[in-house]
Amino acid sequence: MSDLQASAPGRVNLIGEHTDYNGGFVLPMPIPQRTTVGLRRRSDGVVSVTSRELVGAARAYVLGTEAHDGSWLDYIKGCTAALRGAGHRIAGCDLTIQTDVPLGSGLSSSAALEVAVLRALRAANELELDDVALALLGQRAENELVGVPSGAMDQLASSLGAPCEALFIDLRSLAIQRVPLPPRLDVMVIGSEIKHALATGSYRIRRAECDEAARLLGVAQLRELGPGELDRVAGLPAPLDRRARHVITENERVLATVDALHRGDHAALGRIFAASHASMRDDFEITVPEIDELVALAVAQPEVIAARMTGGGFGGSIVVLAQGGNGPATAARIAAAYAVRTGLRAPALLAGRSA
Repeated sequence: MSDLQASAPGRVNLIGEHTDYNGGFVLPMPIPQRTTVGLRRRSDGVVSVTSRELVGAARAYVLGTEAHDGSWLDYIKGCTAALRGAGHRIAGCDLTIQTDVPLGSGLSSSAALEVAVLRALRAANELELDDVALALLGQRAENELVGVPSGAMDQLASSLGAPCEALFIDLRSLAIQRVPLPPRLDVMVIGSEIKHALATGSYRIRRAECDEAARLLGVAQLRELGPGELDRVAGLPAPLDRRARHVITENERVLATVDALHRGDHAALGRIFAASHASMRDDFEITVPEIDELVALAVAQPEVIAARMTGGGFGGSIVVLAQGGNGPATAARIAAAYAVRTGLRAPALLAGRSA
């Protein structure tokens, strides 16, 4: 029996891919699927972890000996190391983890795990941490011990998100605005069954390319550049010109999406999502053929308002906006067509529905 429990949701990003580590804008929202952590206090400095979904027998380590080993345990070790590195005193514990957040699908199962673990440790050790500080510790865990050079979007969405509303986040200032879904809208997530692993090289390469583009353009982050600088960006060597162009135009698309959601402008959402997906495919080169096929099948459905890849890329899922009440049936038709075209399943979940 656990002394306490804590949980946190996965997230789907409506728009704003690879803008977070560039100090830009993002628009994520939580999904109903969650990771739950049960915690029992220990009198020693051992952290023991059990999880059926994350595979393998119980694992344990001693606080103060956290080191990267490439397993899912790195996410927990990263959390305890980040807490200690920030000056917080924590005791050993037994952790039992359960999750129904799909793994490797671009829905931030890692952030859900980090935020749930940190919430449990905050409660058990009576730590003075607000939800933003907790999210930033989750990012630190992922950056430093796990080794993914990501921004803070996923952890902020998991820590601060509420059902049926998106979070418009400025990653430079950490200013957050809650954006309710417009009436009669379903948000569906459809998986490609192509798993991604952001700790591998492709994500790291994109981050390095953005950093180099910013250096060559004389700015600290690509966020500092607007559409008026696209002529300068065009002078960068390939592929840095395309990488920077994606980030700059994607930031503008996030702003346009927030405006379209406030106005309930379905036609604008369709155009913006289409442009975002094309930019991820052609400029940032993070889609795969199966993801492109899913998006094409989605936008061919009359009930679909907008569709695009979501998440870090190289597999994962798409996000689909559909006319309210039609999302699940539409997703089923998309999945059936996808199976015929690719031989793969396309699992779907309803991320949100507005009245």
